[in-house]
Amino acid sequence: MATIEITQLRKEFGDGDEQIVAVEDVDLTIEDGEFMVFVGPSGCGKTTTLRCIAGLEDITDGTIEFDDDDVTDQRARERDVAMVFQNYALYPHMSVRKNIGFPLRLSTKQSTDEINEEVKDVAEMLGIEELLGDKPKELSGGQQQRVALGRAIIRDPEVFLMDEPLSNLDAKLRSKMRTELQELQKDLGVTTAYVTHDQTEAMAMGDRIAILNNGRLQQVGTANEVYREPTNEFVAGFIGSPSINLFTAEVDGATLTGPGGFRYELDDTSPVADRDEVRVGIRPEDMQLVEDGSVPSVVTVVENMGNENFLYSEMGEINLTTRVDSKMNPREGADVEFHFDEEDLYLFDLRTEQAIKTKTSDIDVDYRQHVQSR
Repeated sequence: MATIEITQLRKEFGDGDEQIVAVEDVDLTIEDGEFMVFVGPSGCGKTTTLRCIAGLEDITDGTIEFDDDDVTDQRARERDVAMVFQNYALYPHMSVRKNIGFPLRLSTKQSTDEINEEVKDVAEMLGIEELLGDKPKELSGGQQQRVALGRAIIRDPEVFLMDEPLSNLDAKLRSKMRTELQELQKDLGVTTAYVTHDQTEAMAMGDRIAILNNGRLQQVGTANEVYREPTNEFVAGFIGSPSINLFTAEVDGATLTGPGGFRYELDDTSPVADRDEVRVGIRPEDMQLVEDGSVPSVVTVVENMGNENFLYSEMGEINLTTRVDSKMNPREGADVEFHFDEEDLYLFDLRTEQAIKTKTSDIDVDYRQHVQSR
């Protein structure tokens, strides 16, 4: 296993005026045995960062270390890593047995019998021992995914690198494989860096989450930390489903006023002191439907999700989303009002977009203790 230390990582593509900065000044430590998930919108630099860790991209500046060993200039085959790709990259002419055992045939002098024994052990771990004689085209997407994992596991690497390995699976299988991946990583204890564009997947799987945007690292933390205490408006808007409600409000003493008749009286005015305007954020689950509230709006759509309803409404020109009890089903066009507690209010600086007030976390998550106990 290994601790990965990334210092001032920068990756540029192109030359001269056509130069594109894909990753800019990323500093990050991935602890020994940790499951770190990189997440962000398309083009944010998460896959490029993973490829730099793997040695598949030459970095423009900065360093990458595995357990204090500088691997910045090492080629991919010189680093003790195993990578699982989005398309699985299986050899179509080889059986499952040969696909899984291929890394050992390349890198060791083990006999065929010894390799086959290791392949059998890995296949049993993944529940695909009955498929060893099949070719990739005979397998389902989930089975191919397990074969790709088996090929990575059999190398017994210091680091697993996974680039959206579940994105080709249907929703039900994806959820199942997500759980299996977590259990597998916990059992093996291998330091893992995992890339996904799905923030729900990131929150469910990662010991910690690294959120990127435009090549820059925005925040690193546990799911609880990035959800309750986002460092800026981008993180607040990206993390959470449905997304947080965001709009601009004017500040007049202890009063916030905004579009469509929004009006809220603050008990604690310290976050808005000396400000004329702020960005307001309210999570959908923190808004309660009431008879007389601070958030007046007009219902546009009600989505029945079975155990709850998603209520979409308009407050002036602002679209709002609220999670309400499944018994609450107001008609389209109805005038409704919402209330929220001040402790659930998020506030962001209008110019810098940095957080000036978030929820106060009542859960003390020590990820290092969590990782070390695994």
